Amino acid sequence: MTSAVVVGSGPNGLAAAIRLAHAGLDVTVVEASDRPGGGARTSERTLPGLLHDDCAAFHPTGVASPYFASLALERHGLRWLWPEVDLAHPLDDGRAGIATRHLRASAASLGVDESRWLRLFGAVVRDFDDLIGEVLQPLGHLPRHPVALGRFGLRALPSATALARMFRDEPARALFTGVAAHKFGRLDSPLSSSVGLMLIATAHAVGWPVAAGGTESITRALLAELTAHRGTVVTGVRVTSLDMLADLVGGRPEVVMLDTAPRGALEIVGDRLPGRVRRAYQRYSYGPAAFKVDIAIEGDIPWRNDDCRRAGTLHLGGSAVEIARVEAATVASRMPPRPFVLLGQQYLIDRSRSSGSANPIYAYAHVPHGYDGDATDAVLGQIERFAPGFREQVLMVAARGPLEMATYNANYVGGDISAGANTARQILARPRAALDPYATGVPGVYLCSSATPPGAGVHGMGGFHAANTALRWLHARV
Repeated sequence: MTSAVVVGSGPNGLAAAIRLAHAGLDVTVVEASDRPGGGARTSERTLPGLLHDDCAAFHPTGVASPYFASLALERHGLRWLWPEVDLAHPLDDGRAGIATRHLRASAASLGVDESRWLRLFGAVVRDFDDLIGEVLQPLGHLPRHPVALGRFGLRALPSATALARMFRDEPARALFTGVAAHKFGRLDSPLSSSVGLMLIATAHAVGWPVAAGGTESITRALLAELTAHRGTVVTGVRVTSLDMLADLVGGRPEVVMLDTAPRGALEIVGDRLPGRVRRAYQRYSYGPAAFKVDIAIEGDIPWRNDDCRRAGTLHLGGSAVEIARVEAATVASRMPPRPFVLLGQQYLIDRSRSSGSANPIYAYAHVPHGYDGDATDAVLGQIERFAPGFREQVLMVAARGPLEMATYNANYVGGDISAGANTARQILARPRAALDPYATGVPGVYLCSSATPPGAGVHGMGGFHAANTALRWLHARV
């Protein structure tokens, strides 16, 4: 039987392992941590019984993922839960922009910008089922729905700041710009609209759900599917070279999948990489970091805006202009006093995460790459800004800065949880410009992490596409 080793057990690594196991390969997954899952893990970070997602927390691309849907992970206990309001963006004047699974209701809540919101997102939402399969593939693929992809591409070309100016009032401008800030980069650059457009369309089409019991439930379901096809997982082993793998699996594997950042691939594959690939991986750039703050509170957050009290996800950054300015500062390695903060209230729809009247709050701020300061107070201040009295409800805080995030997961170089800067160049060609972005140039060795298309997110599509590339190579050898 043909053997394969997958290095790294994040969602992409597990997706690659499952795809190869389904094809009949003997698959072993090797994980450096003592727990599989990569960024898709859940822990008691504050008080006993309170469940905090370690990194990934909301799953619009997970519920939309064609590969996850094909696996029917519900058979293994995965349940998606949707909040009443998928996303809220509070403003200093007490108003908020909101996005839900109901496009027209969301647009109507934006007042004078209702027609503009419908005009921008109506076609993208109508095309969503065709479009999602296109954008979750490498850029160079032959599109099955070129018209839908072309319409989206025209909308995605401008900068986020330019596209936000089409709206007349701040709730719509800030809502769009806050979602675009998931890019972790400058919002005045070409293609910076693409992330905001796709994630808002996803909110309207399928929502921003959470996984019941925590994000680790996704990992458990993937592991169950892999185990059902005789795949195995070895934890607590950090792979530093290809030669190690022969000892682990009793012989050199025919296929090696690397669920690692390019920096990890450089370490593991080393001088076996062709010079052009090695240079591309060395040039690969990493972006701003996440400063993670887990908070235990008594009761609920006293948001000034009522819609925020029903929202699963909130973006705390003020106006569109402020968000763009703050994101530009983080890219330039300047720590802003009021960083952009993403906050989660998953417990509102998943009470299994709480304990009595104590509830877990998930938050992280965008900070400069490799930032070694303490942004805890800045994060708490941003919450207090839109929810006066919040600090009085705090029971316990656990912070994890960029350096700790990189220790938690080696793919988060400098705290970059996207495994690579989302510059225009790396949006179009990550990890390098190549017809096959998954190939390392070493026969049988492939990169399958978030550093490959389609990029970050718990969707498994990078692993799925990389595994298909490996299978085509195997078949060509026969």
